Amino acid sequence: MYVKEVTVENQVGLHARPATFFIQKANEYRSSIWVEKEERRVNAKSLLGVLSLGIVGGTTIRVIADGADEEAAVEGLIKLVNSGFSE
Repeated sequence: MYVKEVTVENQVGLHARPATFFIQKANEYRSSIWVEKEERRVNAKSLLGVLSLGIVGGTTIRVIADGADEEAAVEGLIKLVNSGFSE
């Protein structure tokens, strides 16, 4: 299991378009991946799950992966979040 925290810096957070990019990236990996905000954990490969967290700009989230490519998965998703989703 590999876990890392990141703060979502883009103003609108993970609304529909950035969440779609996030989920597409998560689906590139074989590992099971979750996103955690406070005490809620959802499947990072589920659009409804990610949107249900209500992640806004300035929110710190935890990206968790478990599987063969867990480290690459977490690092790839952290890099995407840090890029601001090109917004």
